[in-house]
Amino acid sequence: MCLMSSSTTSTYTIVTPAGNTNIRSSPTHVGFRTKSDGDGISVFGAQNIWIDHCSLSFCTDGLIDATMGSTAITISNNHFSHHNDVMLLGHSDGYILDAGMQVTIAFNYFGEKLVQRMPRCRRGYIHVVNNDYTSWEMYAIGGSANPTINSQGNRYIAPADANAKEVTKRVDTDEKDWTDWNWRTEGDLMVNGAFFVPSGEGLNTMYAKASSVEPKSAGLIQQLTMNAGVFGDPRDSESIGFSGGTTTSSSSSSSKGGGGADGDYFGLIFGSPAAPPPLSSTPTTVVLSVVIILILCSVTVHGAPLLQ
Repeated sequence: MCLMSSSTTSTYTIVTPAGNTNIRSSPTHVGFRTKSDGDGISVFGAQNIWIDHCSLSFCTDGLIDATMGSTAITISNNHFSHHNDVMLLGHSDGYILDAGMQVTIAFNYFGEKLVQRMPRCRRGYIHVVNNDYTSWEMYAIGGSANPTINSQGNRYIAPADANAKEVTKRVDTDEKDWTDWNWRTEGDLMVNGAFFVPSGEGLNTMYAKASSVEPKSAGLIQQLTMNAGVFGDPRDSESIGFSGGTTTSSSSSSSKGGGGADGDYFGLIFGSPAAPPPLSSTPTTVVLSVVIILILCSVTVHGAPLLQ
């Protein structure tokens, strides 16, 4: 994690770089940390990281950066808004250790006033699944140095700007160099003229390392992302009014498709669109509970063992 200070204005928190101080990272360890570059969350040379139910905006640098060989990262149920460089995965095009990076980006809500990098990938294997992209100013998903990107069951709502309808961007790379990169769209919902430019062979075997969970249907995207962000955090001031759109299909004939099973496979970890059943409080249940409590109290008072 990076070090940062924050000041709250209205709904949002503005993050500025901080550091040059001792930080306790565990009950038994204190270490000196230099000044950060202003990322909201910085993952540096780490693995097995879960970033869940955060609300991020107005940071000095990126909202989330994962670099220097970091891997096994899940970024889920977050709310992003009001920022330029949203998410960077990979240190540099020439940093070889990022070639094995695996990241899952799932059930996030990309809200208003975002510009680019949702994410921007350098190398690695990235699974972008069941996210709601409500707008962008330049592009949504970008990359360089041949990352594998597997986009499934997302909703992409393009901005009004006719020159910014494309979801994807190969950064500083000629077309002849990226045509064999494995980027696919499968079961994604394209709205308001949004379009994804795929590349590579499109075979399922090419996406094995960029496939972490079975995607649900993009038609369920509002339910899947309705609790994204900090619990109780307010959403964007303007509701999204788009409906319809076209759904993409994989070029592979052996694909399972983007719809996937609609069962609740994450339950309470990632949140369920269904409301929990009401708790029963009938008089019979209450009486039985009181009787059981009295029996246990009687056994405890008289010192009798509970089990013979």
